[in-house]
Amino acid sequence: MTLTPHDLFYTQTGLDRDSLTGFLRDTLARSDDGELYLEYGQSEAFAFDDGRLKSASYDTVQGFGLRAVQGEAVAFGQASELSMDAIRRAAAALGPVQALHPKGGGAPPARTNARLYTSDNPLTAVPFEEKVRLLEEIETYARGLDPRVRQVSASLAGSWRAIEILRADGGVHSDMRPLVRLNVSLVAGDGERQETGSHGVGGRELYGRFLAPDAWKAQVDEAWRQALVNLESVPAPAGEMTVVLGPGWPGILLHEAIGHGLEGDFNRKKQSAFWNLLGQRVAAPGVTVIDDGTLPDRRGSLTIDDEGTPTSRTVLIEDGFLRGYLQDRLNARLMGVAPTGNGRRESFAHAPMPRMTNTYMLAGPHDPGEIIASVRKGLYAVSFGGGQVDIVSGKFVFSCTEAYLIENGRIGPPVKGATLIGNGPDVLTKVEMVGNDLALDPGIGTCGKAGQGVPVGVGQPTLKIGGLTVGGTAA
Repeated sequence: MTLTPHDLFYTQTGLDRDSLTGFLRDTLARSDDGELYLEYGQSEAFAFDDGRLKSASYDTVQGFGLRAVQGEAVAFGQASELSMDAIRRAAAALGPVQALHPKGGGAPPARTNARLYTSDNPLTAVPFEEKVRLLEEIETYARGLDPRVRQVSASLAGSWRAIEILRADGGVHSDMRPLVRLNVSLVAGDGERQETGSHGVGGRELYGRFLAPDAWKAQVDEAWRQALVNLESVPAPAGEMTVVLGPGWPGILLHEAIGHGLEGDFNRKKQSAFWNLLGQRVAAPGVTVIDDGTLPDRRGSLTIDDEGTPTSRTVLIEDGFLRGYLQDRLNARLMGVAPTGNGRRESFAHAPMPRMTNTYMLAGPHDPGEIIASVRKGLYAVSFGGGQVDIVSGKFVFSCTEAYLIENGRIGPPVKGATLIGNGPDVLTKVEMVGNDLALDPGIGTCGKAGQGVPVGVGQPTLKIGGLTVGGTAA
């Protein structure tokens, strides 16, 4: 049985919702905005490596965050103890901000009856033994694929969080959030050379879909395909060249190099390259970028954000023109616009800030084969690994985990060691063709900002970008 927020935050703790609402009304009376954020969470993780269960962990967290907002000043207190005494102690620390003159906090969050994912707890839906058996079956299947399989690693992780947001205006906003992920990594060996391939899937759902043999075998097969591709790779060339980005996961470049620059806080503080460009052309014609937290079961989706605002489908760039930013309540109020449902926090111990949910570029008119055929010499980047990004400027360096040369309109040999180097706002203007094959990532993204990590989704169609710098390893 899945417990409800009322069970977790009131029945089991002795707290009283009506008393808390009255306390908040008095505590935040001189604030522009604020809330009490209650959270209870469970998480587990299993790691299987070379025939044995390497680790199994289980964790339970609970706590609250109490925030008062005055202008752009924020006072925040938090504790892992769910008690009235702990909440009163946190409230006592809000005084300096509350001494400022309030200017009004805007309308409370709208109500929603939408549910984008199950409220059931994935941790309790499947027995421990069945989760371990899944990882054992992955190991056995992978070992039987080919004698060149040198190492098999698989992991399974799940979490379930219940939250409740109480506001001084009497509003109560609750959500129950599942999240699961399956990852497979294989090492292929040929003589002294070894290469890795990996693949993962996940979402806001239960484990059931991933337990089906066809589903987990598909992840193993894809990891093995990548390992074999890398085993055949040649050193990547370097220089400025046309780059074609594949659909789906390569949208992580869009997320990192461009998406952060469209978050409200950076633009309000004039730290983003986009801060004064609303209504102006910032990308090539045909480029439309969306942030959508309302996609059912997606990793980056939320029924409500961490301030209680329903998430939305926000058009950021439309046919090359900048249309809007991602907003939490604080930055929306100070910029004179409506919140977009993008106020997110890692946990009760953090204050919310504007963050992406599922960020992707819409499809265009071109067939992917037509895009490849239009390139005389270039690079086809299918998947990315690590990267570094300057959020303010948009400058980035991304390493490719799967990439190929394009020679005379055909996909050539795979390359190893390719990196993409550029500037996000500049890249948008160099998009020459947009494919008709929009795909979202398989559900594996985590975004970092100011020390906080939150689950996100990315996506895009095949893109042709002219004149991007490629760092390579070829002599």
